[in-house]
Amino acid sequence: MSSDRVLILRGDEISSLLENRELEIIEVVRKAYVAHSRGQSSLPHSSFLRFPDDTMNRIIALPGFLGDGFGVAGLKWISSFPANVQRGMARASAVLLLNSCDNGHVEAILESSLISAKRTAASAALAAQVLTRGQSPLSVGLIGTGVINLEIVRFLRAALGLSRVVLFDLDPDRARSFASRVREMADIETEIAPSLDAALGGSSLISFATTASSPYVADLSICRAGATILHVSLRDLGPEVILACDNVVDDPDHVCRAQTSLHLAEQLTGSRDFIRCTLADLCEGTAPPRVDEEKISVFSPFGLGVLDLSLGKLALDLALAEGRGVSIEGFLPSGDGKI
Repeated sequence: MSSDRVLILRGDEISSLLENRELEIIEVVRKAYVAHSRGQSSLPHSSFLRFPDDTMNRIIALPGFLGDGFGVAGLKWISSFPANVQRGMARASAVLLLNSCDNGHVEAILESSLISAKRTAASAALAAQVLTRGQSPLSVGLIGTGVINLEIVRFLRAALGLSRVVLFDLDPDRARSFASRVREMADIETEIAPSLDAALGGSSLISFATTASSPYVADLSICRAGATILHVSLRDLGPEVILACDNVVDDPDHVCRAQTSLHLAEQLTGSRDFIRCTLADLCEGTAPPRVDEEKISVFSPFGLGVLDLSLGKLALDLALAEGRGVSIEGFLPSGDGKI
């Protein structure tokens, strides 16, 4: 791309470009994790913009660079306003800026809420693949029935096969709407659980994707022995629960902050010894998927910006190959650039 041109990719274009590419996206995410673990990235801590007297809403900046064949740098800027759901609006909105690694100029502006949802779901599906050794679960428990868990259903179906899901949400109408969308997606049996415990006890693979701002699960004894929990929303499980489980994360430095359940567990114990390994360790075989077949395994991903960059790069490459998007010529100011 020329240095004064910026390509804009809208949400519908991102959706079309990434449609039915679940297995490819999982592989892109795996490679991004491995590159990051090998030091082929630059990943500052995310910055949280919060508002006075407002504990729910936030906007997060995630800058980063990913090398090792990706060669992409940029910034994800994503908001989370949970009350939007009651207004009939999306909870999250996001934009992804991609910069040239040669001259630093912005090359592309991508609508990124879908990229964010898909990279989150892909990382969860990858963890499920590894932690369950590729075994298809009889059923999957879904706590929270929003966009993220819907994408997780899509990716788990592609990665492991999926025939039944058990749903729980505090809003029964939302749960029913979610169940309908799952049935439209594929021939998947759906059950709406009457309680959180019923959802936890009914499945060997469980995904938490809620808007919880503080832990509310103090006991997992209802869960099956050896269950796998995808703790995507990061603040559902109490610190004592975390300490009793086998913990796998994406990056200890990133996940142990911002009052996540793991951050609370670190504050409680004064160390991170309760974290066994990273998902990249499992992918590269430097750590085993399980150390105790009876123990509950918990995957807690902070959501690394390099995953958004890797998927944004895929979308950009596909768009350029297919001639998609709106190209803005002369985006940068005119001049000889010598000043």
